[in-house]
Amino acid sequence: MGSDAARNTASEATYDPGAKFEIEVSEVEYRRTAQGRPLMARIYQPLGTGPFRVVLDLHGGAWNFKDRHAEEPFDRALASAGALVVAVDLTLAREAPYPASVQDANYAVRWLKAKAGAWNGDASRIGVFGSSTGGHLAELLAMRPRDPRYNALPLQENPAVDATVDYVIARSPISNTFERYQNAQAMQQAALAKFHETYFVPWETIHEANPQEILDRREAITLTPLLIMQGALDENVRPALQTRFVESYRAAGGSCDYTIFEDCLHEWVATPGPQTDRAHEMAKAFIARHVNA
Repeated sequence: MGSDAARNTASEATYDPGAKFEIEVSEVEYRRTAQGRPLMARIYQPLGTGPFRVVLDLHGGAWNFKDRHAEEPFDRALASAGALVVAVDLTLAREAPYPASVQDANYAVRWLKAKAGAWNGDASRIGVFGSSTGGHLAELLAMRPRDPRYNALPLQENPAVDATVDYVIARSPISNTFERYQNAQAMQQAALAKFHETYFVPWETIHEANPQEILDRREAITLTPLLIMQGALDENVRPALQTRFVESYRAAGGSCDYTIFEDCLHEWVATPGPQTDRAHEMAKAFIARHVNA
């Protein structure tokens, strides 16, 4: 399939939100953690002529749990319209703290750019979908694609490829890590607060890796187009904090589509229904806008 894709030009790879494809699912190992645990990539490949635009999925789980299966319904929805969607495992905080999982994400972008053709993918325009803490990683990845800390894992077969992405879709991203920690403490959510403490080691990195504070510090960043979908009833990531991030991103010159989903909690897309369907369609439309010529 990779040779067939190679014969197509990048301009032929488009994305139609209304398309319907059957999907083939497969898995491969894309790297190993420092402790030797295999990190797997779950590939949702549309069955058709292609080539297909590429989306990398970064799972949530408070940096401490979950894996590549976490957003399977969303991944299938995007793939069924003709995207090669690849969901990857990430290093968990108990294995290694920040920035290990961001390094995984950065490596996964470069790996996917080099490998997408094997699954009939065209990664000349590539996006990232991230949920909750996966959204936090996606924001850091997009804002700092060439950060030497995040680029620390070499891609031996193609060292020249970079980790820049064309857009980010984020569902309930942790756009303000420190205030989310404070909110967990105020709500007496001891386990959630502890997840922050396990991931941000040393503790000062909760500020260094805080997307909101990155904007507040006016760091030189890449302003990748964002789509943020936020639940109105989310007590894990309060809408007011998300709105502040969106306003700051726009004030810095970035493009950010932002929708608050009424009557929705933090993980509303895990439950089938009209609001989940709406999120799927919104994400598909956003992809089409950013990858079609």
